[in-house]
Amino acid sequence: MYADGGEIVQHTPRFVRDTSKYWYKPHISREEAIQILKDKPPGTFVVRDSNSFPGAFGLALKVAHLPPNVNPKPGDPQTDLVRHFLIEGTNKGVRLKGCSNEPVFGSLAALVYQHSITPLALPCKLLLPDYDSTDLDGNSTLKSEAPSSAAQLLAQGAACNVLYIHSLDMESLTGPEAVTKAVKTVFLTKPPPKTTVVHFKVSGQGITLTDNKRRLFFRRHYPVNAVTFCGMDPSDRRWTQKDGDVSITANAKIFGFVARKPGSATDNACHLFAEIDPDQPASAIVNFVTKVMIGHGKFKS
Repeated sequence: MYADGGEIVQHTPRFVRDTSKYWYKPHISREEAIQILKDKPPGTFVVRDSNSFPGAFGLALKVAHLPPNVNPKPGDPQTDLVRHFLIEGTNKGVRLKGCSNEPVFGSLAALVYQHSITPLALPCKLLLPDYDSTDLDGNSTLKSEAPSSAAQLLAQGAACNVLYIHSLDMESLTGPEAVTKAVKTVFLTKPPPKTTVVHFKVSGQGITLTDNKRRLFFRRHYPVNAVTFCGMDPSDRRWTQKDGDVSITANAKIFGFVARKPGSATDNACHLFAEIDPDQPASAIVNFVTKVMIGHGKFKS
């Protein structure tokens, strides 16, 4: 998700898996990418260096169907099925440009492997190749499932900083009703609860919160099988309090996740947060958590 301290990928990146040589083709052109992919199965892709935007990357992806708002061009219809996306650098990593619900990833490899697990804003999942897609005579198959290294990458997780507001017991209540009740309770609490900025990390193992300043706690972990819901405040209330040097604006949206309490099969707690980074809006965080949980069979899409 949100970058975990990664630098902007501006030059040839170091990948976590050797198969990157099969899909990272820095010097090919847009037209060459189309010729490589047009006869390949949906999900086949290559990543190249962008000629128009220095430091950015072009993702060329073969899809099954044209988007509804795109009219086919004269000529080979297969060429229209190769769609192009720009991967831009930010001060925290890389992300798909123009997709507000897409997180920032700490590396190009992290972005590719996560989109092989779930498509997020892409039309389909990326199919990780086990051969060089630029070899038009290649006979090997594409892997539709993420390899073990992708699972390891997800296990490392990705994260951002958010404002931790409070945790409240919900008994058996979960879902958006639990978030609604928790936010209402917090807004009625006088004085308001003490808050702290936490490192919010999502991985295949669950959600980990780290209070680096140790104001309220040090670290808390919520296993993936304990998390039952993550969502925005249904009432769309905003958090306006300041926390030390961190200024929370009137537009800071609130979100929360619900997790079963340790040792209980029925009792839940709702944990509330507010966004603090414009590059990491609450909607993107919720979207990422939900997609990861879907990937593990936790939530239904």
